[in-house]
Amino acid sequence: MNSRREFLRNLGLVTAGVAIAPSLDVFAAKKEWFQISLAEWSLHRKINKGDLKNIDFPEYTAKTFGIYGVEYVNQFFKDKANDMTYLKDLKNRAKDNGVENVLIMIDGEGNLGDRDENKRLQAVENHHKWIDAAHFLGCHAVRVNAAGEGTKEEVKNQVVKSLSALADYGKKGKISVVVENHGGISSHGDWLSDVLKTVGKKNCGSLPDFGNFYEYDRYQGVQDLMPYAKGISAKSHTFDENGYDTGIDYDRMMDIVKNARYKGWIGIEYEGSSVSEDEGIKLTKALLEKYK
Repeated sequence: MNSRREFLRNLGLVTAGVAIAPSLDVFAAKKEWFQISLAEWSLHRKINKGDLKNIDFPEYTAKTFGIYGVEYVNQFFKDKANDMTYLKDLKNRAKDNGVENVLIMIDGEGNLGDRDENKRLQAVENHHKWIDAAHFLGCHAVRVNAAGEGTKEEVKNQVVKSLSALADYGKKGKISVVVENHGGISSHGDWLSDVLKTVGKKNCGSLPDFGNFYEYDRYQGVQDLMPYAKGISAKSHTFDENGYDTGIDYDRMMDIVKNARYKGWIGIEYEGSSVSEDEGIKLTKALLEKYK
């Protein structure tokens, strides 16, 4: 009897150990203030050459880079937004590899700031299918662009109407609409932050990109957009011998992000050519991990 009690007691300890270990892992994970995802654009040359298909992107990301969050680019499966067979396959492949679908980046569906009201409304309608696809895939957001022609105020007024409508559309599916500084007036942090403040909806925010500032100070731009951030795009191009990006002060950028008390996904977007796409992604991942 004593030996049986001892066996059961030891078994209980082992079982408890198994139960405790995952909880400790979860606790450790929670201490990390951001998770690393991969923006599909980082592999655009490989995809455009036909060496990688969008359907294989989640598996490739997990097995090649040890990254378990993916950010899709709609142009790589442009005709599949309403293809449920394809989307189910994509969703299952991500799940099978332990990958979380983070967001879909939407391009080429019309200007949300178009001065022509009919074209603007059509652009809003064109985005609906991608919000639906994002919801089905389990993403938390879609990334859109705030593009248009006219004065700053004219473009703002049109973009505000479009973003408000898209945020309302995405709300039922718990999809956020996030805007990236992606050229033109949208790369002026003060303008874009004012747009988002005017929209004033919880599921409408920003996706600050470290690199997409051209006539505006990049550090000020990220600072402007952080109060609305629902994602971060960690742009990279070239690296020095210590693994730091030569064009962006990552110490400074990551301080801005952390001081804003941001917690969430930071997506790698490698756009350089001095090393291969795979190597650039690995270098950017190693750089980000310095800040965890």
